[in-house]
Parts: sequence; C-alpha cells; structure tokens
Amino acid sequence: MEVMVASKSCLRFFIFCLLFCCILPAGAAREDWARPFPGHRVIGNLYAVGSYDLAVFLITSDNGHILINTGLEDSVEMISENIRAVGFRLQDVKILLSQQSHWDHTAGLAEIKATTGALMLATPRDAQILEDGGYSDPHFGGQVSFKPIKVDGIVGDGEVIELGDLRLTVHEHPGHTEGSSSYSMSVRENGRDYQVVIANMGTINAGKKLLQGPTYPGVADDFASTYRRQKAMPVDVWVAAHGSQYGLHRKWQPGQPYNVSTFVDPEGFQAAIIVLEKRYLKQMAEERASMEVEQ
Repeated sequence: MEVMVASKSCLRFFIFCLLFCCILPAGAAREDWARPFPGHRVIGNLYAVGSYDLAVFLITSDNGHILINTGLEDSVEMISENIRAVGFRLQDVKILLSQQSHWDHTAGLAEIKATTGALMLATPRDAQILEDGGYSDPHFGGQVSFKPIKVDGIVGDGEVIELGDLRLTVHEHPGHTEGSSSYSMSVRENGRDYQVVIANMGTINAGKKLLQGPTYPGVADDFASTYRRQKAMPVDVWVAAHGSQYGLHRKWQPGQPYNVSTFVDPEGFQAAIIVLEKRYLKQMAEERASMEVEQ
C-alpha cells in the first residue's frame, strides 16, 4: 500500500491543532483529561473507551481483550462504563499495554490489573518506570506519580502479540518517552482490509532539551528515528494517545452512528508527523545555535 502525501489543507489543520494544544492553559488540558466521553467503535474490533482527550483503546477478541492506556487513576470507573456501553466487560481484559510511561496514561493500570488479573506487557525501556511508579521517569522523575505495576512480560519492536485470532504488532517509537510504543493491526470490513495504527506521536514536552541536558541520552536520535519510521508505515486508520492529536472531535461526535470510513485518514497521519518533525528540526537548530554562542 502506498502512503499518501499530506495535502496542504490537512497540514494547515494539524498545525492549528498542535499550536492550539501548546497555548491551551494547563488547567483546561487537565479538565479535558478527566472529562467523560462516550465509548465508541473506531473500526472493526477497535474501540475508544477513554476520556475527552486521554485515549484508552479496547481491542476485542473471542478469547478476551487488550486494553491500551488507562488515563488518570480516577478514570477507571469511566473506562469500565465505556467498555460496558460498547458491549463488553472490563473483567474480560486479558492483556494490558501502554503507549508511554507518563502518569497521565498509566495511573489506572495497577487497579485494572488487580481487578482483571490481566498480564501487563511493556517495552524494555518503559518497564522499569512502570514498576517503580514513575520514580525513574527522566521527565517526571524523583517521585512516584502513579501506583507501581508489575510487568509480566517484555515486548520489543516487531513482536506480534497474539490473543485468540487477534494479532497486534509492536513498534518502538521512542522520544516522548524512552520506551514509547505504537501498535498496528489489520482489520477486515466489508471485504476490505484496513491498516490500523495506534500511534504514539513524537511530541516534545515543553521546556525539554534535545542536545544540551537532554531528557535522556540519545533522545534527539530517537525522535528522528520515530518520525522516519512512522512516515513509512502503511496506514488507513490511525488514532493516538490524545484525542486532540488525531482530530477525534472533528471526526466523531457523541451519538454519531458507526461508519467504517469515519476514522480513515492516511493524509492526516502524514500531516501530523510532518508538523512534529518540523518543530523538532526548529528546536534542534535553535539548540545548536545556542551551543555555538556559548562556545
């Protein structure tokens, strides 16, 4: 499948969204993280069951389900209700995953693991952070920011997670966190195969450096690798760790009936990556210039 090149209109839209997110007051962002939002079907056996902005994804199978992310600690009840609303049960979740180890995406993992007995799988570079509750996180480090969770297994780049007839491929896309990950799968609808990507986007946290005093050693190279690899991914449908990153509220409104084409957006995926990569290149140039002045 050919990856489509982003149109100028898509690029302008994602520039607007990303700039808007940057200037949004922290309090407003936090409100959207906790604000309830209806669960809904994305495509095939993929459902969105998170809050207004913190994305949580349920992938279903006849042998149990996979849950990706949890949002905030007090979002567990909302997630359970959303899962029930789309016709499934939290108790049937067999595997837990996260896209990144920051507390706003992981804080409910320990409770859900205790409730369901699900296995927690993690990438090699995020596992320790999950197990120490965020203490070793180079971004928020030095304090426990969520309940520690025991990691039951390590999954690396290119590995395929199998559950019943479900096949989910792991993609290590570091940068935002050292162990950030995306996932991909193929979904068949109406006689057509759709390539679906659950992406962890290469966003740089405000105030974090890439070269001098970086968040972690090698973060600049990691971001570059992630942009390059994500642009090469075959994609028809994509979602991300934040609803605002993939245009959730532009694409779907509460009560909207299911349509297989609602989240088909290959151009938007390319546009979002291009915007983030341009921001990265700008910051790299600024940091290099600053380092030259200091010399």
